[in-house]
Amino acid sequence: MVSSLDGFIAKKDNSVSWLEAHDIYEKGVTLTEEDITAFIKGIDCYVMGSITYEHALKLGWPYGDVPVMVLSNRHLVSDRKNVKFYSGDLAKLVNDILKPQHQNTWLVGGTKVVKEFLRQKLADEIIISIMPIILGDGILFFDYVGVEQRLHLKDVKGYQDGMVELCYEIKKE
Repeated sequence: MVSSLDGFIAKKDNSVSWLEAHDIYEKGVTLTEEDITAFIKGIDCYVMGSITYEHALKLGWPYGDVPVMVLSNRHLVSDRKNVKFYSGDLAKLVNDILKPQHQNTWLVGGTKVVKEFLRQKLADEIIISIMPIILGDGILFFDYVGVEQRLHLKDVKGYQDGMVELCYEIKKE
């Protein structure tokens, strides 16, 4: 997930135009197309909420033919063969459907989905990229998850565009 320094993932109108960084951090690493491609190739399944799904369709569908599980209580349909819809127990989805079939399932979002996965302790890792901007208002990434979870910092990267990426392993206690 990408957020502003003050924890917002979008403006109130759902716009994300602020994601384009205009800062230069001279000690930062350059995020190359090859880096992005290698990272994306490692993902063998995406999970997202229905609002994120609809937003992705409007943006031109960046997920290609990789399997996508859309969580929704609404009756949605897709002409894409790689998209399936799920409504039900998330623990069953993760343990009985996703884990047996996929090595690296990536939770795309949105905030409701992410918080529910965290509440039920179904996530193994959190990677959050913080953009060099304070929005002051908008849609919060983390607001009242409701459970305490210890994290182990696995990696930190500062990029030339001023973005900082934090990678945490969620400790299983």
